[in-house]
Amino acid sequence: MTERSNKQNKALVIVIATVAATGGLLFGFDTGVISGAIPFFQRAFGITDSWVEIITTAGLVGAVIGAMSSGRIADIVGRKKVILTSAVIFIIGALWSGMSPGPVMLVFARLFLGLAIGASSFAVPLYIAEISPTKSRGTLVSMFQLLITIGIMVSYLSDSAFAVPDGDPAYTSCWRPMFYVGVIPGLIMFFGMLFLPETPRWLISKNHEDKCREVLEKVEEPALVEEVITKMKIDLETDRQNKVNWTLIFKKWLRVPLIIAIGIMFVQQFTGINTIIYYSPKIFIMSGFEDAQAAVWASVSVGVVNVAFTIISLFMIDKLGRRKLYFIGLTGLVVALIAMGTCFALQSTLGDSIKWLTIALVWIYIAFFAISLGPLGWLIISEVFPLSVRGIGSSIGALSNWLFNGVVAFTFFKLVRGLTLPGTSIILKGEDLGNPAGAFYLYALVGILSLVWGYFFIPETKNVTLERIEEHWRAGKTPRKL
Repeated sequence: MTERSNKQNKALVIVIATVAATGGLLFGFDTGVISGAIPFFQRAFGITDSWVEIITTAGLVGAVIGAMSSGRIADIVGRKKVILTSAVIFIIGALWSGMSPGPVMLVFARLFLGLAIGASSFAVPLYIAEISPTKSRGTLVSMFQLLITIGIMVSYLSDSAFAVPDGDPAYTSCWRPMFYVGVIPGLIMFFGMLFLPETPRWLISKNHEDKCREVLEKVEEPALVEEVITKMKIDLETDRQNKVNWTLIFKKWLRVPLIIAIGIMFVQQFTGINTIIYYSPKIFIMSGFEDAQAAVWASVSVGVVNVAFTIISLFMIDKLGRRKLYFIGLTGLVVALIAMGTCFALQSTLGDSIKWLTIALVWIYIAFFAISLGPLGWLIISEVFPLSVRGIGSSIGALSNWLFNGVVAFTFFKLVRGLTLPGTSIILKGEDLGNPAGAFYLYALVGILSLVWGYFFIPETKNVTLERIEEHWRAGKTPRKL
């Protein structure tokens, strides 16, 4: 009987892991797919870079709305229903994006799809954490971040499969199937979730203890079922007793962790990571790649490097510590940004070699980001707040991330044109593209200032208990002395 039960447990855990993978892949896919589609729909619609920024940012605005609203909705209707709804939005959003007859409709399609990106960024990890067996919970939740980067890489590969060279009759329509591909993982996640139960924690919070036990008996070790139920009851009662007004987060002793949470997300976004994720084909075209197809293929290598170094980061965070990784990663970012800016500033001198230098420097940039600011942002905001305001604090950090992400996406081409020095504009097929050197130098300056900020505000939380971190803030001590 026990052996049969363990086999059932393992089978359901595998299904959970598969659905989790699809949620992460969808998040990453729909974040990255816009990158390869941009050069093609821009030509098809005859739109400016300003329109491209609006279309890209629309998805991020939707993500902010989705992330803000999904928490309360998930508490009312359950985690499973929020994820199922997200899957439906992903499917409709992918079809709507691919069928858009013009830029205005594409803006609304991406805004709609962004709702699913934001909701899934909250609901999927929460579902995994609450339904996974105790022994594998940490691994499954940690893998979600990795699968987002894999989703971005898959979107680049998918884009490259449909990209065509200049002059091909399908040049102005090949971007449509790039979006349609998103329907496939959306369907997998929807039908996968139909066969999965609601999470035990949500069930018991709604006084469905029998159903909670039924689910736990399928996923948890039999000997741990009653212990887990007892612990859930204690945790829920503690949550009710510790429920606080959201304004508590602005108390004087919590000012420092709040600055850290918002500040680390500012650094993560304003050193330019999503200019690479969203606009790498455009950047590679500026560096001298002859057409959009070649630029999209070059972007695939960016996705591969991102995944590889995200895997490496899983082994480095707890060995090197947060502060050390922050300074190592940010220093590497700054050097790569200055070098990229210099390459574009000297484009006329470097000639054809600039495109290969640009790819190499983008690899370096992505590698340093993936081992530092990528995972550190989310990890640090989960550690610096005390239990009573951890949910509120983490939500503010996540919301800050989406807002800063949107600002960067919306302003990149404006910065490129605004900071282009006279006589350095890149002209391609009669079109003035500006020069991104000034934008990269600006991101590098933000990185340098962030090194100074980090010296005073990034705490070393490695091997430090959450209780000790709280005592540190209550005592009015500085982050550097933690």
